Amino acid sequence: MTAQAGKDVLIKVDTDGIGTFVTLGGVRSKSISLNSETVDITNGDSTNQWRELLANAGVRSASISGSGVFTDSATEEDVRGYFMAGSVDNYQVIIPDFGTFQGPFQITSLEYSGEYNGEAAYSVTFESGGELTWTAAI
Repeated sequence: MTAQAGKDVLIKVDTDGIGTFVTLGGVRSKSISLNSETVDITNGDSTNQWRELLANAGVRSASISGSGVFTDSATEEDVRGYFMAGSVDNYQVIIPDFGTFQGPFQITSLEYSGEYNGEAAYSVTFESGGELTWTAAI
């Protein structure tokens, strides 16, 4: 596998609720963070008092974040609406030549900014609200 351009990592939103995914416009920086809590089951019988963890017991979650240039695109309007509604909607994060994460997320942060001599920008954070699926790239 060769290196991939960061611009090819995409955040997509299901804009009609039936699986029509549209790329979130203007995003320059994107990331997805996968998290898993641990459940510590260490006890007096643990070998040499090393911590022991209970497999598959912790809560799993994911966070998506992105920031970029505000373009006032239709998908940015959708994201504003989803944030204001507090809804949990379907999103995808596509990682080229690797695969796609897809599932329900809620927008937990939406920020707009602008410098006097620069572009208007925005940043957005999504938190998972259910099970994610993973589809490997072919």
